[in-house]
Amino acid sequence: MDAVVVTGGAGFIGSHLCERLVALGVRRVISLDNYFTGTTMNHVPGVEYIVGRAEDISKLIKVAPTQVYHLGEYSRVEQSFEDIKVAYDYNKKGILEVLEFCRARGAKLIYAGSSTKFGDDGMARDASPYAWMKATNTELVVNYDSWFTLPYAITYFYNVFGPREISTGKYATLIGIFRERMRRSEPLGVALPGVQKRNFTHVVDVVDALIEIGRSGHGDGYGIGSDDAFTIFEVAKMFGGEVEILPERPGNRMSGIVCSESTKSLGWVPKRGLEDYILTLRRNEWSY
Repeated sequence: MDAVVVTGGAGFIGSHLCERLVALGVRRVISLDNYFTGTTMNHVPGVEYIVGRAEDISKLIKVAPTQVYHLGEYSRVEQSFEDIKVAYDYNKKGILEVLEFCRARGAKLIYAGSSTKFGDDGMARDASPYAWMKATNTELVVNYDSWFTLPYAITYFYNVFGPREISTGKYATLIGIFRERMRRSEPLGVALPGVQKRNFTHVVDVVDALIEIGRSGHGDGYGIGSDDAFTIFEVAKMFGGEVEILPERPGNRMSGIVCSESTKSLGWVPKRGLEDYILTLRRNEWSY
């Protein structure tokens, strides 16, 4: 494979994907990232890094890649209420330009949708600005195939954890936050009601799936999630820290359905569990 573009390639999941593509022998791995949550600390050898927004992809990237993994969008549920203009700017402007880039160059698009639209039996689709934006983006991707015969696959992540996840600040993820709080001997904040369930999936398992989907997946519905679900209270118990009860947050769904059958049909199975990961963190005194 001559060239693959990864938007958000300096982010948590994107950096792991770039690293794997290099290891697989892809001649040119190109990251396009605006560094909103990405960081140069996630750079890996062998990747070409371009600073810029997804909406400028055609201006910034002149090669004709075989594949484009579009991971570089705003991706936080609760924060999207406060950040609605930023979320709209990053999520709605970029998707059209990425689609046009792929159409003009004959590239296959692997799009990172959001599993939030499956939450609470589909009722969570409109529960937050983020969920709505991502759901409507997937509809546009599907329509582009109908209108223009665009090769594509849509993936859905479920609470990804692992090395390089954000652990501090506004956009930190739950496992990263809990790890950092344990390292600082601080209480673990659990938002009410605390019994909301999540399926936690290791980033290496996610990358395994993305590679298989890139190779042979087509269409919508490629969920990438562990079958094991835990409540937030259960996760806090795994860490073993003191629990601090926090107010309920808007858009915080109670449950979600992992639709991973299409991904498993490609031979993928998740191999790494949350409990083992937390035990490893504990042995390493909460360092990765």
